[in-house]
Amino acid sequence: MAKLTKKHKEGVAKFDKNKLYSLTEAVELVKDISYTSFDASVDVAVRLSVDPKKANQMVRGSVTLPHGTGKEVRVLVLCSPDKEDEAKAAGADYVGLDDFVDKIKKGWTDVDVVITTPNVMPKVGALGRVLGPRGLMPNPKTGTVTMDVGKAVEAAKAGKIDFKVDKYGIIHSAVAKLSFDNQKIIENAEELINTIIKLKPSSAKGTYVKSISLSSTMSPGVQIDQKSITA
Repeated sequence: MAKLTKKHKEGVAKFDKNKLYSLTEAVELVKDISYTSFDASVDVAVRLSVDPKKANQMVRGSVTLPHGTGKEVRVLVLCSPDKEDEAKAAGADYVGLDDFVDKIKKGWTDVDVVITTPNVMPKVGALGRVLGPRGLMPNPKTGTVTMDVGKAVEAAKAGKIDFKVDKYGIIHSAVAKLSFDNQKIIENAEELINTIIKLKPSSAKGTYVKSISLSSTMSPGVQIDQKSITA
C-alpha cells in the first residue's frame, strides 16, 4: 500500500470518507483539500453495476460540458482532401491523411482527439493498436467518425469529452479545472453524471449507479449523494 503524504493525510482528516456529501459540499471540500501548486483537474468517478465484459452492458458515450474542461484540446482530423478546408476552418490543429497515418504507425499520438470520415476508415482502422490503448480511436458512437467534420471539431474544442466504462465498472473523467468557480464545476459534473444515467443498459440489473466520487489531481475522493444531483 502506498504511503500517504503529509498533505494527503491532512486532506483526509478534513472529511468523513464514509459519509455521502451533496455535490455542492463535495466541490467545496475538494477545493479545500487540494494542495497542488498547479491548476489541477477536477475528476468524477462513477462506479456502475455493469459487467463490461458483456457487450450489452458496455457503457460508453460522449457529452459536451457546458463550461468546457479548461484544457486546450488538440484535434487531429484524418480525411480526404475535399474535407480539409472544412476541418481547418473549424479550428483543427492537424489535418491530413497519409502523412499522419504514417506518423501514428511510428508511435506519434500528440493529440487529444482524433476525428475522421467514414470513407477513410479502412486506412484509419489499421491504427487501432496505437490509438486504441490511448483512447484516441475514432468511433461513430462518440461522433468522431462523421462526414460533418467541422461540427465535430467545434464540439471537441468546446468541451466535448468521450467516456467509457473500464474493466472494473468505473467511468472516470475530468470535468473541470480547480480554478473554475464552484457552480461551473457543479454544472459540468451534473451534465456528465446525468448523461451516464441516461445510458443505463436495459440488461443492467439492480442499482445501476453504485457510487459517485469527486476528487482533484492527487487529492482524496469525496463520496457524493446521488440524490443531490440535479436532473
